[in-house]
Amino acid sequence: MPKSSLNSSNPDATKEVKSVVPKRSLTPRRRAREYALQGVYQSLVVRRAGSLPNSASIAKQLAEDPAFRRCQLELFQGIFEGVLERTDELEALITPALDRPINELSPVEHAALLIGTYELAVDLSVPYKVAINEAVELAKTFGGTDGHKYVNGVLDLLAKSLRSTEIAAA
Repeated sequence: MPKSSLNSSNPDATKEVKSVVPKRSLTPRRRAREYALQGVYQSLVVRRAGSLPNSASIAKQLAEDPAFRRCQLELFQGIFEGVLERTDELEALITPALDRPINELSPVEHAALLIGTYELAVDLSVPYKVAINEAVELAKTFGGTDGHKYVNGVLDLLAKSLRSTEIAAA
């Protein structure tokens, strides 16, 4: 009967296995979008529960995270406040591109779509490919297994109408 590798005299057999998960690139802009996603997510969950979200309270709670100080504050505020101020308008843009009711989306996909749509429709300083890619990365990081593919498809469709001039020039 062979010996267990844990009981082996081989010193390499008991070494701790190191994680091979690659580190994410958390630039101040990416970090700002991640915090904005978390805030929009909280707002959506509160809204789905039938209450009115308190954006100031959500922002204050997010700012308590020590890593928050390493995000680009202006970008976080612009996206977070912009999405919450325009949620109904953004959802009206998103809804025709969906294959199911918006309330059936996971809150993470919903939040990523709101952020991506906000950047496509309102913040024209962000190139459309960047807006889509950033929302897809948020969905990959925080969402379900294939949610990022859905986010990509919906935002790609929206970009064709919201950024048609920019796409044609590319």
